[in-house]
Amino acid sequence: MNLAERAPDYIRAIAPYQAGKPISELAREMGLDEAAIVKLASNENPLGLPPKARAALEAALSDLARYPDGNGFALKAAIAERFAVTQDQVLLGNGSNDILELVARTFLRPGDSVVFSEYAFAVYPLVTQATGARAIEVKARDYGHDLDAMLAAIEPSTRLVFIANPNNPTGTLIKPGALLEFLEAVPEDVLVVLDEAYTEYLAPELRADVIGFLARFPNLLVSRTFSKAYGLAGLRVGFALASAAIVGMINRVRQPFNVNSLAQAAAVAALDDADFLARAVALNRQGMAQLTEALARLDLPYIPSFANFVTFHVGDAAALNSYFLRHGVIVRPLASYNMKNSLRVSIGLEEENARFIEVLEAALR
Repeated sequence: MNLAERAPDYIRAIAPYQAGKPISELAREMGLDEAAIVKLASNENPLGLPPKARAALEAALSDLARYPDGNGFALKAAIAERFAVTQDQVLLGNGSNDILELVARTFLRPGDSVVFSEYAFAVYPLVTQATGARAIEVKARDYGHDLDAMLAAIEPSTRLVFIANPNNPTGTLIKPGALLEFLEAVPEDVLVVLDEAYTEYLAPELRADVIGFLARFPNLLVSRTFSKAYGLAGLRVGFALASAAIVGMINRVRQPFNVNSLAQAAAVAALDDADFLARAVALNRQGMAQLTEALARLDLPYIPSFANFVTFHVGDAAALNSYFLRHGVIVRPLASYNMKNSLRVSIGLEEENARFIEVLEAALR
């Protein structure tokens, strides 16, 4: 007997998530020097670790023989203070992907349905399918969320709506007023998961008052991460803000040590490193201009982005991606998003962006 065949049909049908290619893997495949490879595929912070987080990591090393704080008291306290919520409204995750999976495991079962947008984050259909629930993918409008169509797509069986704002991989943004109108119209028994992994890159005037929304909408959960602007992608730490009732229910399925000691210590410190965050946001703004000006000059259409990456369109994205890899530049192909003629490039350091542009120009020639 093949025991793998005993898994439910909806599990066996899952196509596993394909992460961005690591530098070490490309170096092995192409015989390249790792130091010469530029990775602009996974929306990481090119500045690396925040200085305060590095110091916190060094201080935490001596206690690694002990289990981490399963309740994450210090990190929850820091998050609660920063966002003016109570600690029982804070949920910790092993990255924000863990948050999304925990929400699905808590609230979905076979027969339920989930609404999300075309071109939305690949994890939404994955966590939906892993529970046996049914995905309702709503056609995008200009590569972004069509909230009216998403609202109309909600069925009696719908338990969750996933919204990424800014959206990955397209970088599109929902205006604060439109988001508020959507929340006011969504049925109270449908949980809206607002994924804000890139919110730190937004100008203040573009941000919705999502913390204020929490008090008005008990069916709202806001997911955020330390992997992007805070520079802690390798430590895997994310968090969610929601009502105490929702957080308490999700905690019933959360593993007690899902965020390790180093991640907790670094996240507390990163949250307090305002100078680093400001540097990261400023660098991203400059890098976005550097890349989009080059794309415009090369007559390559792109999707205006509010995140730390930009998606652009080419005739043969697979061939161009192969060319990038052979020349030591890693970007993200988007065929899995049904965008086979598009590539996504993360904002890097000025010299990394310049290398991407150099290789792109050579490929087009």
